Amino acid sequence: MINEIKQDAEERMTKSVGAMVEAFKKVRTGRANPAILDGVMVDYYGSDTPISQVANIIVEDGRSLAVNPWEKNMIPAIEKAIMKANLGLNPATSGDVIRIPMPPLTEETRKEYIKQARAEAEKGRVSIRNIRRDANGDIKDLLKEKEISEDEQRGGEDQIQKLTDKFIAQIDGLLADKEKDLMQV
Repeated sequence: MINEIKQDAEERMTKSVGAMVEAFKKVRTGRANPAILDGVMVDYYGSDTPISQVANIIVEDGRSLAVNPWEKNMIPAIEKAIMKANLGLNPATSGDVIRIPMPPLTEETRKEYIKQARAEAEKGRVSIRNIRRDANGDIKDLLKEKEISEDEQRGGEDQIQKLTDKFIAQIDGLLADKEKDLMQV
């Protein structure tokens, strides 16, 4: 019983860390990264479609992206969607390719992005702690129903705490990497 609770908690904690990693992708660093355009939706014949499904996005050099639409008539719609996404990017079209230069980060914007990354990490930590609370509640319910002993309860709660510590350390490590990435000039 306790192993099932622990396994469920571990799966949920892994998903929480994954969600935080996805959120980190949207926090822009000084380098060009196609993931920054993941949330951009393009009007594709009347329906909103992710930009990655209507164009190929590549990193041209360290400071710019190139968007190659699969249909030439989609260029204005893609440009409009990138501008509307409010990412602080200014696309420029040259022929069939939309080039997106990444503006250099100022000290002030770097600090704002670090605040954003820390907020995302804190959301991840809170999520992990909520999962711990749920798992410990499930273990206490087993004790109330006399399905486990008090010693098994303490052991189970210790296992859940070790799991929590492991995932919070993972989040802290990912945050440190992101901060280091943001501070690189």
